[in-house]
This record gives sequence, structure tokens and C-alpha cells, in this order.
Amino acid sequence: MISAKNIYKSYKDLQVLKGVDIDIKESEIISIVGASGAGKTTLLQILGTLDKPDYTSETELVINSKSIKGLKDKDLAQFRNTNIGFIFQFHQLLPEFTALENVCIQAFIHKTPRAEAEKRAEELLTYLGLSERMHHKPNSMSGGEQQRVAVARALINNPKIIFADEPSGNLDSESAEQLHQLFFKLREEFQQTFVIVTHNKELAAMADRTLTMVDGKITT
Repeated sequence: MISAKNIYKSYKDLQVLKGVDIDIKESEIISIVGASGAGKTTLLQILGTLDKPDYTSETELVINSKSIKGLKDKDLAQFRNTNIGFIFQFHQLLPEFTALENVCIQAFIHKTPRAEAEKRAEELLTYLGLSERMHHKPNSMSGGEQQRVAVARALINNPKIIFADEPSGNLDSESAEQLHQLFFKLREEFQQTFVIVTHNKELAAMADRTLTMVDGKITT
């Protein structure tokens, strides 16, 4: 599902990634752990095509059988919208929109007709236990509810891969546990691949594989 070879990334004089190789199979749940500054989020952003590596002749990045190297920005954005979903620590929901509207945004970018997008969003929010909350705005929802809206938004275009950056880092322990269980339920239901950056030891231990980053490299 994901194959990355010789991934380097520098910001001016700061080298963040130092030749990362990683292979992830379809429907795997992978956790990436390590100290702050190890390069976890930078790697996640590159694998998710939100950022670009420092390409060399030996750099490879293949996602869902598609080589990302050399894609123009417009084609990359289209590929990302179709194949990848994101879940972030702080939800990044638009406060002026309802839960339903927040979920639909990605579908509208995908040019899904409004009626179809809203139907799919309603199905996802109901599946995630938010049928009574879909017309509420984020500021009237709990942190756990907001994060489930973010999960629905990530799922709206039926992506093959979900990237999650500290998804439970802003939740209380009960909400975090529910979110962790949800990832595995979603994998079982939709066969999606999950790549999760986390400091949560319990979530990391639940994954099919845990990869540890130290100083810009994967050590295990």
C-alpha cells in the first residue's frame, strides 16, 4: 500500500529525516513513536503528500500503486483527496459550520453531488454515534464528539489510507480509548490502512506494528 525509500527532508540547515525506508501493507495499522523532534510528524506529512521530501535519484514514494515522485501539485492534490484521509490532534473543524457541513467539505472538493455527499455524511455520523449531533457546531460538542466528526470527515471519500497525527492527544482517557477501539473497528469494516503517530503507549501497543523513530531514522 505504501512503499517509501530514501526519504530525506531538511529545512535550511536542519536535517529532519535522514534516509527513511518504510513499507506498509494494505489494511495494516502502523504506529510511529519516538521522542519529540525525532521526525515523526514530518514523515507522516510526506507519506500523506502534504509535504515533499528532498528528492534524490534514489528516492521513491509509491502509494496505492501510484508513484508520487514528479506529480504536479494539482495532480497530487487530486490524488490526496481521493486516496487519503487525515485525522489531527486538534480536529481542525471549521467553527462556523455544523458537523454535517464539516464532513461534507472534502466530498464537495471531490465534486461529489450535494445530495450524495450529505447522505454519505449522515451515514458516517450515524455510524459514529453522532446522529443527534450532526446539526450542531463544534463549540457545542465535546472533544470526543469533535474528534469523531473529524474521523467522519476523513472517511467521506472512502480513502484507502488514513493518516492520524496524535489523534487522541487532546482527549480524556475514556474518549481516547473509544477512539482507539474505533480505528480497529473501521479497519475491520472498511479494510483501510492506518498510519498513526502517537505518544500514547496503549494505542501504539494495539497496532499491528510499532515503528520507533530516533534522530530522523526508523530504528525498529
